[in-house]
Amino acid sequence: MAVELNHTIVLAGDQDAEAAFVADVLGLPAPTRYGPFTVVAVANGVSLDFMTSGETTAQHYAFLISEREFDEVAARLAAGGVVTWADPWHRRPGHNTDHGGRGMYFDSPSGHVLEVLTAPYA
Repeated sequence: MAVELNHTIVLAGDQDAEAAFVADVLGLPAPTRYGPFTVVAVANGVSLDFMTSGETTAQHYAFLISEREFDEVAARLAAGGVVTWADPWHRRPGHNTDHGGRGMYFDSPSGHVLEVLTAPYA
């Protein structure tokens, strides 16, 4: 049997705002509701299921995207005034070319560290 990730629950201060931010920045379809969750369909049947929680611990979510999509995400982040970083520690502003592609990090409204990259790590 092949094992595939189907969904993961993402805790957020405001699940609707968090889901809308992620869907908008990544250029994904608008979030939908499923039970108590606000759902963002990512790709290949995988979804991020957002749930409001009084306690959230910052997590890291990385998304592999194309070069064209990278430019689109960067433009949406810049238009929204979202600061981007070349590293997950937020020490170098902008983006990186460290792994044979481009990558950048940015924070979600709930403080999760999101990453977009154009080439998988070796």
